[in-house]
Amino acid sequence: MEMEMEKSVQALASATLLSGTLPAEFIRPLAEQPTATTRHYGPVSMIPTVDLSETDQEKLVQAISEACGTWGTFQLVNHGIPPEAINRLQSVGREFFELSSPKEKEECSDKAPAGGSRSVGGYGRQVREDADGKKVWSDHLFHKIWPPSSINYQFWPKNPPSYREANEEYAVYLREASDKVLKLMSLGLGLEENALGEALGGEQLQYNLKINYYPPCPRPDLVLGLVAHRDLSAITVLVPNEVPGLQVLKDDQWIEVEYIPNSLIVHVGDQIEILSNGKYRSVLHRVTVKKDRLRMSWPVFLEPPAELVVGPLPQLINDQDPAKYKPQKFKDYMFSKLNKLPE
Repeated sequence: MEMEMEKSVQALASATLLSGTLPAEFIRPLAEQPTATTRHYGPVSMIPTVDLSETDQEKLVQAISEACGTWGTFQLVNHGIPPEAINRLQSVGREFFELSSPKEKEECSDKAPAGGSRSVGGYGRQVREDADGKKVWSDHLFHKIWPPSSINYQFWPKNPPSYREANEEYAVYLREASDKVLKLMSLGLGLEENALGEALGGEQLQYNLKINYYPPCPRPDLVLGLVAHRDLSAITVLVPNEVPGLQVLKDDQWIEVEYIPNSLIVHVGDQIEILSNGKYRSVLHRVTVKKDRLRMSWPVFLEPPAELVVGPLPQLINDQDPAKYKPQKFKDYMFSKLNKLPE
């Protein structure tokens, strides 16, 4: 299995911090190296912030609509998820990576037989390899948290013992906050508030949690924690830790997202771009790492059921604005994207 044949990045980081050298496969081409390509705006983040406690719904709808249409991402504050629930989610995730033995981590990995089909679930190093064989400076844990019928507890850590409780608690709060966001996004398109949610599968909308673990790196100027990409999800709702590193592309410049305590970061993904016929944009983003600080994040990818056909909503198509995307089953779209085939 992959994690048996090669070291996790977490284990590799301990060795490289002592030697100060990096394996060549982690060094990005110059055009991708963070130091050469990041634009610094100083202490003030330019990423839009949306406050869910705003009582003027018209203002709230306008704020989300503008953020989704111009940036494809925003910080969400006063979202209703208690800080304690977020802290518990982060605490059990850190415990799994920091305190679990290699064997305990291996127990959460995909057990597909040799030559079999591997899923993106479980503990591992990277969902897909770069065509040039380059690797990213991160490990991850990936599993579904909703709906209950789709959960495979094989991928959930048994230690710490409170892992399941913390994740199930967070899922309840996250579904409520995400539902509000999707309703506001629908209204921002001039649609009924349930339009996007229903088009994404309603109660069968899948919630896929990924814990990203980015260890300290001796040469953070040369590597990436995640390469530039757009999420294939509908939306992604991310909890960061206090260490910055997430960057988004705006006007051909990479801009680092500021850390705001107790905020969530929401990305527009490909499925919302398709449903909105391009009125909302899927954001291109990447992750950098630090020399002496651990970065972690907890994104949840909201995705339609595999068999659901997703295409531009009929209400948003007319003679002046014809369909820009072809309808297709989500599983087919996902297969094409993960395998870098024409979509």
